[in-house]
Amino acid sequence: MHFKQVTLMVEKLEESIEFYETVIEMTISRRIKTGMGEVVFLGNGKGETEIELVCMPQTPKLEGKGVSLCFETEDLDEKHELVQSKGLNPSEIKTPDAKSRYFWVYDPNGISIQLRQEL
Repeated sequence: MHFKQVTLMVEKLEESIEFYETVIEMTISRRIKTGMGEVVFLGNGKGETEIELVCMPQTPKLEGKGVSLCFETEDLDEKHELVQSKGLNPSEIKTPDAKSRYFWVYDPNGISIQLRQEL
């Protein structure tokens, strides 16, 4: 058994797609329009865990409190510069030990995202 997907109920669908495509380097694998809204699946093309963005006006939205998602990157400094250039106000890069570095940034819906690099 493996973890298949995480579903995020969002208001800012297009901004979220742009964030996950540009910053997290995911691509759209499926996009479904319904009479009630839209559902977009993003993945990395390797069959790993997907993010499902659901934008339906009548459904409760995630407030981003108490939840965070962590993504691993090979070049943390490059990602930090990228999110700064987009005006996303990332935290400073932290180095808690000799094995990893990370920083935090919020996606367009206020979901806390950690970008981490293993050393």
